[in-house]
Amino acid sequence: MSMLRPAAELAAEVSRPFPGDSPEYRAARTRLLEEEIELRRHLERVAEMRRQLPPGGKPADHRFIDEQGREVGIADLFGQHDTLITYFWMYGPQRQRPCPMCTNFLATLDGPAVDLTQRVALAILGRSPVSRQLAFARERGWRNLRFHQAGDDFARAYRGLEDDGSESGVLDVWVRRDGEVRHFYAPELAGTQDPGQDPRGAPDDILWTMLDMTPGGRGTDWYPKLSY
Repeated sequence: MSMLRPAAELAAEVSRPFPGDSPEYRAARTRLLEEEIELRRHLERVAEMRRQLPPGGKPADHRFIDEQGREVGIADLFGQHDTLITYFWMYGPQRQRPCPMCTNFLATLDGPAVDLTQRVALAILGRSPVSRQLAFARERGWRNLRFHQAGDDFARAYRGLEDDGSESGVLDVWVRRDGEVRHFYAPELAGTQDPGQDPRGAPDDILWTMLDMTPGGRGTDWYPKLSY
C-alpha cells in the first residue's frame, strides 16, 4: 500500500459540506474522514494477514446431529464448498433462553446467509437438541440458517465451553484442501478489551457498528435483550 495516495490528500479532495455545515464542523469532519480512510486501509491489511495464515490444526473426529437427525462430521458440513464458517452459540441445554448477543448476531446472518452460502458453507452449532434450536429460530423468523447439535468435546476444544459449564459464542473458519479439513481462523480477542470497553471484536457486528456512528455510541448501561 506504499503507493497509495495520502489519506489527508484524499479526504481534502472529496470532503463536501452538507447544507448548514459550519466551517468548524466541516474541518472536524474532514479530519475524521482522513482517519476513516486510514482505518479502511488498516482493516484491509489485517484481512490480508488473515488470508495468508498458514494451515491450522486438524480437528478431531467431532460428531454433530443435523436437522434430519443424522450424525455427521465436520467434513460433511462443507457441502460443495472448500470453506466452512461455523458459529457456536450460547444455547446449551441448561439455558432457558439463548444468549441475547448470540441471538442478535445470528439475526444479522440470517438474511445475508443466502448470499454468503454462494461462496462458503455456513453452519450454526449449539449444545441444545436441534429441535430446540429450530423452535427458537422459528420464533425469531429465521429462515436461512442450518442448525446442528454439537457435543461437549467440540465445544471445549474450540473454546465454546469452559470447565465450569459457562459458554461463549465462537466463530470458526475451516478449510478443506485435497480432502483434508483444517482449522483456519477464530477470533482471539476475548480478554483484550481496553478499560471502559465492552468486549468487542475487530471489526464488530452490525449492531455495534451502527451504534458507533451515532453521537451516543454504544452507551454504558444498555445491552441487547430477547424482547423489549
